[in-house]
Formats: sequence, structure tokens, C-alpha cells
Amino acid sequence: MGPAELVQAAAMARRFYLEGKSKIQIAEEFGVSRFKVARVLETALERDLVRIEIRVPSELDAERSDALRARYGLRHAVVVESPADATEDAADPENLGEVAADLLGELVTEGDVLGLAWGRSTIHMAAALHQLPPCTVVQLTGVYDAGTADRGSVEAVRRAADVSGGEAHPIYAPMLLPDSATAAALRGQTGISRAFEYFDKVTVACVSIGSWEPGVSTVYDMLSEEEREHYASLGAAAEMSAHLFDAEGRRIGRDLGERCITVEADRLRRIPEVVAIAGGRRKAAAIGAVLRSGLVTSLVTDTAAADHLLLETGPGPRPALDRADPDGH
Repeated sequence: MGPAELVQAAAMARRFYLEGKSKIQIAEEFGVSRFKVARVLETALERDLVRIEIRVPSELDAERSDALRARYGLRHAVVVESPADATEDAADPENLGEVAADLLGELVTEGDVLGLAWGRSTIHMAAALHQLPPCTVVQLTGVYDAGTADRGSVEAVRRAADVSGGEAHPIYAPMLLPDSATAAALRGQTGISRAFEYFDKVTVACVSIGSWEPGVSTVYDMLSEEEREHYASLGAAAEMSAHLFDAEGRRIGRDLGERCITVEADRLRRIPEVVAIAGGRRKAAAIGAVLRSGLVTSLVTDTAAADHLLLETGPGPRPALDRADPDGH
């Protein structure tokens, strides 16, 4: 390109890339065809006259995020860099909650009903919230321990409602009860039944995922050793909101759900946007199992889990956008 061509190419590139003008507008200004403008812009890129650099905050991995979204048929996948000091056993880095809080700021609109399930990651997310459009916030599961409600899911619901300026509908009850009759009786209590009435109105939900082992599944930690072995014999590989899944994403252990105060799986499936927040190499297989269930539409995770998920060679994912039956029917 000669000097005149270089100057013209630079001017066209400035109009297109910096000023946001269309190729038609540029063509009219310079008295050429829009096809000529397209060729000049293409040449400017080839000759390194224009350099396009895509930048996202350093803690986000855009390439893994896009690959994970495509691999599992998700609406949104956000992959966060794992902390440099993270160990092999680490799960759910706290920065996942901060990124999830920002994602909620994008997804929630005025008038939505936001549902929050129990989980350390959802609690971290709620603590990191700084702004939300006016919306109603409802608790989707009971608490791990009623004695920790002031720093658990009840407080997370209150925090999100305070930030949004909307109503809060917490559930003051344990997640797991001794038997189905006790759970049914609790569901009939006024405060709890009022929260349950909002389940069908939830438009955006946040959930956590646990693998079937101590310390990374709330439900596992609450059960007796005999019960843990029973569900392990059924193939339990993952837990989400007190629902158990095998490695292929099929629901198992329905009797456990009958003893729990939690949103039903079929109601979860009807929620337009279900965001799972979970990370760490230790949880990677469990995350994959839940993604294969099709119950989750979006995921916030870290590079340690993402690398495992992208290399998985097991059963193909069931796209969340299809919202198929959780039992594979």
C-alpha cells in the first residue's frame, strides 16, 4: 500500500472501529463502494495496520468460558481463574461468588423472582451483591442447620432482598427432616407454604453443586453412614438442592427428596434461568453430572473444574435449553 492508500485505510479503520460508523456510511464519505471499504478494512488487518485486542478482566478465562458453554449447551458459562494457592482438594473459591453476583446483575430484571438455594457459594454470592433491580427473593431450600440461619441461606435471602429493595421470603426450617411425614407437616406451615407458593413464579435461580463425599456435599454430611452407603450403592455422584444424580445426570434416591424442604426438580426445570455456582477439581465430576441432567442453564466455575469438564469423555451432555425430563425421559 502506498502512502495515500495507507492514510485512507487508516481513516476508514478509525471510522469503523473507533467511531462505530457503518461500511455504507464510510463508503458515502469517501465516495467508494461499500465493497471497497470492506476490502480496505480486511487489508488493514492483514497488513497489521489495525490490531484488534480482546480483553476481559484477568480473572476471567474467555476461551474456556466459550468452550464450556458450547460443550454443555449452556446459555452462559463464566470461568474464573483458580486461585494460585488452590490445592487439589479445594472447592468453590470465594471469588466465584463475586463473579456470580455480577452475573446476577446482568440476568435479573425488574419484577423478577429470584430464588436462592442453600450452598456456601450462594452465600458468598449474596454477600458480594452490590446492586440488583427491584425483585422478590425467595429461599428454595431449608437451612443446613437452623442454628446458623444468621449466616446462612436465610441471611442470603435477606441480603439479596435488601440490595434489590424487594420482598424476602425465607424458610425457617431445616433442609433435611427425619422422615417424609415431618417434612410434609413443615411444608404446610404458614411461613414455609408461603415461600413454596413463589416457587412456580421464580424466573432466576442460584444453586450450588456438591459431590458425594464429606465436606463437599451438605446433604452427605447430614446423613448417617448407613444412608450414605445406601445412596452410594445407587450410584450417587452429585447433589444439588437435596436432589441426587448419578454420573450420567439421572436422578436417584427420590425418597431422600421427600424428607427434604426443597424446590422440586420439575419446578427447577421450569425456571427460565438456573445458575449453578461450583468449582474446584474435587467437584468437577459432580458438576458434569448435574450439567448432564439438563436442570442447569448457566454455570459459574473455575479453571480447575473447567479443564476436567472439557476433557470428559462420558455420556454427552443434555442441553439445558431443551429442558428435558430430569430422569432422561
